[in-house]
Amino acid sequence: MKPNLKKRQQRVRQKLRQQGRKRKITVFRSNRHIWAQIVDIVSGQTLVAFSSKALLKMKKYQKEKMSRVTQARLVGQELARLALKKGIKRVAFDRSGYVYHGRVKALAEGARAGGLKF
Repeated sequence: MKPNLKKRQQRVRQKLRQQGRKRKITVFRSNRHIWAQIVDIVSGQTLVAFSSKALLKMKKYQKEKMSRVTQARLVGQELARLALKKGIKRVAFDRSGYVYHGRVKALAEGARAGGLKF
């Protein structure tokens, strides 16, 4: 892992601990896909998870050709929908050291549009 990425991860997660939130959205992205999950900070358990791979397996999105930014926005909206079903409304956003730009920003905006508060 790149040393600068590790430093950014530690800095972001330290700020999350200071906020005192109970749940967080954690993001992981590769060159092709993006994953997001809501994790209980205290127990470390994943409560809800969704990815662009799961998105592309859904029938309503199989035939569409869409950009990775659009996929990330839809992943955020679907994650928010699943979270609201489980009664999760407030979370913190852990960008995992990635720059808040492009796909990471689109995922956050999609989650906000879906009804999550952070």
